[in-house]
Amino acid sequence: MSVKDDILSIAKDARDASLVLSRLDTSTKNKALILMAEGLVAEAGYLKEANRADLEAGEKKGLSKAMIERLTLTDKAISQMAAGLKEVALLPDPVGEVTKMWKRPNGLMVGRMRIPIGVVGIIYESRPNVTADAAGLCLKSGNAVILRGGSEAIFSNTAIAKVLSSALKKAGAPEKAIQVVPTVERDAVLEMLKLDEYIDLIIPRGGEGLIRFVVENSKIPVIKHYKGVCHVFVDESADIDMAVKIAFNAKVQRPGVCNAMETLLVHKDIADKFLPIVKKEYDKAGVELRGCPKTLKILKEIKQAADEDWGAEYLDLILAVRIVDDIDEAIAHIARYGSLHTESIVTRDYHNSQRFLREVNSSTVLVNASTRLSDGFQLGLGAEIGISTTKIHAFGPMGLEELTTQKFIVYGDGQVRE
Repeated sequence: MSVKDDILSIAKDARDASLVLSRLDTSTKNKALILMAEGLVAEAGYLKEANRADLEAGEKKGLSKAMIERLTLTDKAISQMAAGLKEVALLPDPVGEVTKMWKRPNGLMVGRMRIPIGVVGIIYESRPNVTADAAGLCLKSGNAVILRGGSEAIFSNTAIAKVLSSALKKAGAPEKAIQVVPTVERDAVLEMLKLDEYIDLIIPRGGEGLIRFVVENSKIPVIKHYKGVCHVFVDESADIDMAVKIAFNAKVQRPGVCNAMETLLVHKDIADKFLPIVKKEYDKAGVELRGCPKTLKILKEIKQAADEDWGAEYLDLILAVRIVDDIDEAIAHIARYGSLHTESIVTRDYHNSQRFLREVNSSTVLVNASTRLSDGFQLGLGAEIGISTTKIHAFGPMGLEELTTQKFIVYGDGQVRE
């Protein structure tokens, strides 16, 4: 069978599964999610063995440390995938929820009801955990999912999908509701992107190059997740200890992910106190700092930032640092160089915190908290399908509700249009 025929068959099976899944009761979906979680833990050895094949191939290809870190399946990572599935099982089922109801002058009762989107195609790189997260969220929201991971994770993704499909069968749910594209050929992606008759939505997760490729070639609507140029702004009233803790965590805890801080903005009136203290912590972690001219006057030994540093997504232990005159300059910098992903302010000034929340238009805006918390699991969504940096149809971490759309429902009593 050709790649074209193979992808068409997968898409048709997904469409058929989606029709069954949209009618599935909540208890069956939850049973499937629990069995999926238990299966991942029970088959941890099998999953790690498959993952080792990917890691060995990745090392031969010369993948970066950040990419290898994303790719690795540890016992902890497998447990976290299972925990995410169990949390999704505990969340309210959005399908069938009536979100509002109103009465018209002619007596009609009009409402809106959540329904599944249908078939969702996920195109992603490196992270095998996306396979479980996406499958769980799509299942609970009544959507069939086609998963096309990168070549670097083909063995891991196939193994995870095998465990998940087995759980679907045990629960009485359609096995084809979760499918992994079995080929690493790029033509498979291009064929997927043509099938608007069968696939309702495409969500790409990965580097900016992948996302732009998908957007340029897709006949299907795409929810975009471009790069994460995230900022922390340390305001003049910030608690120094809190600011150091947040700035360190935002950069160092996991630097190779999209919600890691890439630029640190510091108010000029706190810079002399704050920067030397936070630099000591960054030095211990091996963080390379690149500063503006004002920063270099305080931290004389660091590298000067170039223009391209302000819009860079390093995904590494590199951090751009800029001293700003006030909150206005901080907000203006974020508006110019940010990617609408995640920004945080560290402040004890209530007025400034509210200004930052109102005026910064990124998908997640935090007060006195690390950018690393911009995550579906951390925000109570159970898991996330991705983080949208475009405002239609969803914005920010996408959970169950973001994987539904709404239809109008109308109750009448014989009304006709005059």
